[in-house]
Amino acid sequence: MEITALLLSRLQFAFTVSFHIVFPSFTIGLAAWLTVLEALHLATGRPAYRVLFDFWLKIFAVAFGLGVVSGVVMAFEIGTNWSDFSRMTGPIQGVLLSYETFTAFALEAGFLGVLLFGRPKVPPWFYLFSTAMVALGTTLSAFWIMINNSWMQVPVGYVVENGMFAPNDWAKIIFNSVVWSRFPHMLLAAYLTGAFCVAATGAWYLLRGMFIAEAKIMLRMGLYLAAVLVPVQIIFGHLNGEYVVRYQPAKMAAIEARWHNEQPASEVLLAWPDVANRRNLFAITLPPPWGSLIDSDSLDAAEVGLDSIPESDWPPILIPFFSFRIMVGCGVLMLVLAWVGTYLSRKGHLARNRTVLWATFLSFPLPFVATLTGWFTAEVGRQPWVVYGVLRTADAMTPFLTTGTAIISLILFCAIYTFIFAFGIFYIYRLLRAGPVGRLLPPTAVLPNRPLSVVGEPDAAAALVRLPAGE
Repeated sequence: MEITALLLSRLQFAFTVSFHIVFPSFTIGLAAWLTVLEALHLATGRPAYRVLFDFWLKIFAVAFGLGVVSGVVMAFEIGTNWSDFSRMTGPIQGVLLSYETFTAFALEAGFLGVLLFGRPKVPPWFYLFSTAMVALGTTLSAFWIMINNSWMQVPVGYVVENGMFAPNDWAKIIFNSVVWSRFPHMLLAAYLTGAFCVAATGAWYLLRGMFIAEAKIMLRMGLYLAAVLVPVQIIFGHLNGEYVVRYQPAKMAAIEARWHNEQPASEVLLAWPDVANRRNLFAITLPPPWGSLIDSDSLDAAEVGLDSIPESDWPPILIPFFSFRIMVGCGVLMLVLAWVGTYLSRKGHLARNRTVLWATFLSFPLPFVATLTGWFTAEVGRQPWVVYGVLRTADAMTPFLTTGTAIISLILFCAIYTFIFAFGIFYIYRLLRAGPVGRLLPPTAVLPNRPLSVVGEPDAAAALVRLPAGE
């Protein structure tokens, strides 16, 4: 494989966006969880919900900061490595990103300060309102990003003027039909990430015999929520597949490793796609009409094969094929675990079943892996287009970018991201290890000009006398 500035720029953006998406996926779900905890505390008065809120707020603050830092970098990357893309799509994408700033960032920045420093200074109802506004802000951020990305997947509402994509129908862009299956799919993925991280933390404490009352709440609420949301997520995943069938036949053919047109179509479950010889090795295949039924909800629908598409328009076959199956596999494992755990919880046996507790604890990477592989399927499957069907990725790169410059920036990004995020992850681990300490008085050491002071010192926090959790 030839090392080019284009390949290095793609690797760099894939590296940074893969790092970035981990944190919004976590914080969107966590912000919603914090709102639920604060509402339950106000409604019931149980100290356990307040203890858990204070505990997860610290983790939210650190993860939120890491998400902001990693996201800002991508805007600079678009300018340095993808200037033609920025110039051509700026009239649409620049405006959409501005909407994100004016709505999502404004809510997050304003009300996160209240969450971190304002509890002693505002009435309880306003504190709950502020928590909900932070959750709304994270959701709006995902909404505008999904509109932006959906326009790249299925461009609508534009005309080409002077070599640029100019909007001529904002309603079509914002209410693009694919947004309404892709945005809920992403939002549910974030909620599931939060649910499994909370449940895994609860399982970890139960295995260690610590923070029993809080751990049971985390485990039960996380698994209950996941048990409901995973089936809904599967439905929206299927709806996502329908837009791919309709608008991006090459991506769907790559996902299915379908080489020839079929009517009705079979369904390849597992295989090793042999791209050179246009065949599948070691294939495990469901006979027709399973492929038509899964892809088009029909018993006799014709499905497009790669042979009928010019090879210059093919995406890389292996990555979408395997990443899609890893995503589905993670979803199935999460569904089984959520349903088994919920069943055992209803029977009162969950806290004593160490096998399920270990499985729940070890499940926390599953939603992250599912989110990442889902994005790999969507973004790699869109290649060789950066705006599907109208702008090739090779034509979007900065024209004067050299291979040497791209190598230097890639190495710098890898080194800096690895250092910053290793430190951030280690700090979150220390907070999790310290656990939910029952400190119901406002932290006196919190200073607005030192935002990280909100998380305090985990070791010192662990040494505080715990208050009853109210279980």
